[in-house]
Amino acid sequence: MSPRRRNCPECRREIAVVAGRFARHDPPGASGGLVSCPGSRRPAQMGEAQPPLDGYVVPDFPGQLPLF
Repeated sequence: MSPRRRNCPECRREIAVVAGRFARHDPPGASGGLVSCPGSRRPAQMGEAQPPLDGYVVPDFPGQLPLF
C-alpha cells in the first residue's frame, strides 16, 4: 500500500506523508545538488481518518467491544 499524499504547504507539490510528516523532497525547478524544500519533514495535518482495511467501524458508545 502506498503512503498517503498531500500538497506541501511550501511548494504545493503532491508529496507522500509518512508517519505524520511530509517526505523529503526537492522544490520544483531544483536541478541537482542537495536542495530540500522548506516543507520537507514538516508535520502534516491529518484531516479525515483513513478507512480501516477490513471495513470494521468502531461504535461511538464507550464500553467493552465484542470479541467475535
